[in-house]
Amino acid sequence: MLQFICYPKCTTCQKAQKWLEQQHLPFTMRDIKADNPSYEELKDWHQKSGLPLKKFFNTSGLLYKSMQLKERLPDMDEEEQLRLLASDGMLVKRPIVLRGNTVLVGFRETDWAQHLLQDGRSSWIG
Repeated sequence: MLQFICYPKCTTCQKAQKWLEQQHLPFTMRDIKADNPSYEELKDWHQKSGLPLKKFFNTSGLLYKSMQLKERLPDMDEEEQLRLLASDGMLVKRPIVLRGNTVLVGFRETDWAQHLLQDGRSSWIG
């Protein structure tokens, strides 16, 4: 089943959840603050996504800014960055959608439609 990892108070996550429901895509929801992704999960998602690791950071978050990560991240290796992400779910960009080898980070409707829908219908049924 599609896994939807979000922060329920986040308006972008709320929009993404509404989109999933409108598309009749079944999903399980995971609150990223209550159930922080582990180092192993983040490493796996990073590899499957093909994205640079910096795309997994919630750069608009208060914690990111208070920790001055914009300045600190370039000096950190991948291991340090993954451990930092695993330390607090609020550092992780959301929402994240997982399905098999598909990992989508952040909500961009066109990307989600391309990866999750086929001919206007669900390309995957749980």
